[in-house]
Amino acid sequence: MPDTTIHSEKLDTQDDMISDVRESVSKLCGDYPGEYWRKLDREQSYPTEFVKALTDAGFLGALIPEEYGGVGLGMVAASVILEEIHHQGCNAAACHAQMYTMGTVLRHGSDEQKKEYLPKIADGSLRLQAFGVTEPTSGTDTTSLRTVAVRDGDDYVINGQKIWTSRAEYSDLMLLLARTTPLNQVNKKTEGLSVFLLDMRKAKGNGLTIRPIRT
Repeated sequence: MPDTTIHSEKLDTQDDMISDVRESVSKLCGDYPGEYWRKLDREQSYPTEFVKALTDAGFLGALIPEEYGGVGLGMVAASVILEEIHHQGCNAAACHAQMYTMGTVLRHGSDEQKKEYLPKIADGSLRLQAFGVTEPTSGTDTTSLRTVAVRDGDDYVINGQKIWTSRAEYSDLMLLLARTTPLNQVNKKTEGLSVFLLDMRKAKGNGLTIRPIRT
């Protein structure tokens, strides 16, 4: 039978790790008190300094393996980081995607893509904060999205519209979901969808327009 015993030495090690992470995040958040966030809210501004501090401390690269410049922690540590940020009264919504959106590149990207993008995401020189899924005519019904990508030689030409793409203004890269096989040519609605890694720095002004929605 498989060993289902919880080994105390492993549990203690994880408990120590969690405690250290909480303490470190708590100390960092102490430099960004309530007035910092109230001022940002009044000015409808982005917490650039806070996000940089998290990046420099390695928290936003927690899930990126060390071989790609990250910290190489697991999901438990990542969850604790986000939980503690909110526990301290700060706002992880401004940056949480930088932690996990890169998972698509890590899991499905080529070796070349991993080497090119992951170290820069880990050190913050590339911001992968945006995930383009929701559209004006498709919210939770993702399979009905209308954005299409058509092959043109070695490239794809993408046409469509996304909405509620959080942090698009503050992202260099975006994961974009588009249909590469028409809906009437697939057996299941979930087929024919592809994920693209879009360099927004090149796309802005070259077919890509971003319009903020103030809430």
